[in-house]
Amino acid sequence: MTYDTIEITRDDHVATIALDRAENFNTFSTALSRELIEALESVDGDDEVRAVVVEGNGGVLSAGIDLNEHDDFETHREYFDWVEEMERPFRVLTDMRTPVIVGVEGHAAANGLGLVAAADLAVAASDAQMGMTAVNVGLFCTGPGVPLIRTVTEKQALELLLTGELIGAETAKDWGLVNRVVDPDDVHEESMALAESIASKSPVAVQKGKEAFYEAADLEFDKAMDVANEAFATICRTEDAAEGIEAFLEDREPEYTGR
Repeated sequence: MTYDTIEITRDDHVATIALDRAENFNTFSTALSRELIEALESVDGDDEVRAVVVEGNGGVLSAGIDLNEHDDFETHREYFDWVEEMERPFRVLTDMRTPVIVGVEGHAAANGLGLVAAADLAVAASDAQMGMTAVNVGLFCTGPGVPLIRTVTEKQALELLLTGELIGAETAKDWGLVNRVVDPDDVHEESMALAESIASKSPVAVQKGKEAFYEAADLEFDKAMDVANEAFATICRTEDAAEGIEAFLEDREPEYTGR
């Protein structure tokens, strides 16, 4: 499929999705949001893809929603439908079976930071700036705030949401928003290294394990353990588990098939 606002590339078992509205700081237009959703769903449905990197072209991840679209609507229903379209990538990210790493260069503001919070892992440039900036223009980052509150503490989330101020990469790492902070020139390389590490593992183990992780996270302890043990028992019966254990005992690299 041909896209106008994003680019997709493949490197073996890793797919890279780049937001491609650099002249508009990769802001979320309706078109970009729809194409991002289609791209995420497409790579998630591809059995050859074992990890996904999301990044932005032009040295910036995303500055949020394209405010030029605000005046296109009038009614509550129209604004609801618009923002629902803008925020649906967060739903897709959290539902994906394939692990997603977001690479942050420049700014990740509002929906840009929502992508970071909704993804499984994140790598940030040392000079990156992140924030929930909608309050600065009379709006509020209600949608991006949903994955945010599942990533940082309540007070950290509210500081970002209520002040609209930006935080640096090291603070974002301290708060648990990003996993690694690297030199600005190394963001893509480090994101790919994480993706390739994941892609070298059994895809069925990773996918079922990721699903169980997020399901268990919302449960009380005993129920969470039940979910975890059910997933482990399922993974034990896969061909990849047999191959992985055999390869370990034979001191060789495993050859996983995803079965």
